[in-house]
Amino acid sequence: MGEPLTNSSASEAWRFCVAPMMDWTDRHCRVFHRTFSRRARLYSEMVTTGAIIHGPRQRLLGFDPSEQSLALQLGGSDPKDLAQCAKIGEDFGYDEINLNCGCPSDRVQNGAFGACLMREPALVGDCVSAMKASVRIPVTVKCRIGVDDQDPEQALWAMAQSVIAAGADALIVHARKAWLQGLSPKENRDVPPLDYSLVYRLKAAYPQVPIIINGGITTLDAAQEHLTHLDGVMLGRVAYHEPGLLGLVDPILFGEPAAYASQFEVLEAYLPYIEQRLSEGVRLADMTRHILGLFTGMPGARAWRRHLATYAVKSGAGLDVVRQAAAMVTPAALIPQAEVQLAG
Repeated sequence: MGEPLTNSSASEAWRFCVAPMMDWTDRHCRVFHRTFSRRARLYSEMVTTGAIIHGPRQRLLGFDPSEQSLALQLGGSDPKDLAQCAKIGEDFGYDEINLNCGCPSDRVQNGAFGACLMREPALVGDCVSAMKASVRIPVTVKCRIGVDDQDPEQALWAMAQSVIAAGADALIVHARKAWLQGLSPKENRDVPPLDYSLVYRLKAAYPQVPIIINGGITTLDAAQEHLTHLDGVMLGRVAYHEPGLLGLVDPILFGEPAAYASQFEVLEAYLPYIEQRLSEGVRLADMTRHILGLFTGMPGARAWRRHLATYAVKSGAGLDVVRQAAAMVTPAALIPQAEVQLAG
């Protein structure tokens, strides 16, 4: 069994994370995000245990080495299956195994996992114990503060007590309830109120355990405020739709130089990956759909998005489509160096 990380190592491992997002954080997206930040921890889309055990593992789990550090998020509720899949993930080279206890979609409800597991903290503890026994890499849990009519103070504490006793290396908390009946997955991201103070109290109760907060965080200023209380922050939709924010993560949160000085440099760094995947038969649109937000807020950003949306989907589309789209954008610095205060 691997040893839990100390708080000092956790401050590096989970200080800034990009959330696992179904249909978004695939391998092409993760390579793109890694181009912005050397330090962010990236997460796979949720992959179910059944898919891994019975499906095409290389297609489901394969990744480019540049993506690391990279976590595999699993969906499931059978300890034996999760242990088997955690070991498979470790053998593929993932740096962390994360159990999804927060997704409220119909798919996970039908499968009795995801946010449904907030009602079964003892079972989640058994799942964590089984995975910890099978791998040497960190095993973590991503959860909500409760579901439906649960009292969040009781539900979150019960989950935390169970998984911490089972040896979980970190707990990532989406700081709002999930409503499994009556709200769509989209509404579950916005409607239930956030309760950051509850997560702060959890950290105070378990100072030795890395606690990472997720939900409603849209700026690095907000992230820095959370980091005065917690070990890490996890951003989702804003990191996807406005990826330029990721270019500020290393200087602001880690005190290290940005990987590249502008979005154009990021794009040039990403193009060889696109070219390689095109040679393997991947469609251009499968990659460019993740980079539509690259120039958000800059003159020409709309023309960039429109050109890619129109031409990247065409048969035989290649790098020329991306370069043509980029030519429509007026250059601007990604990081206004005079305004960035490096982290101490």
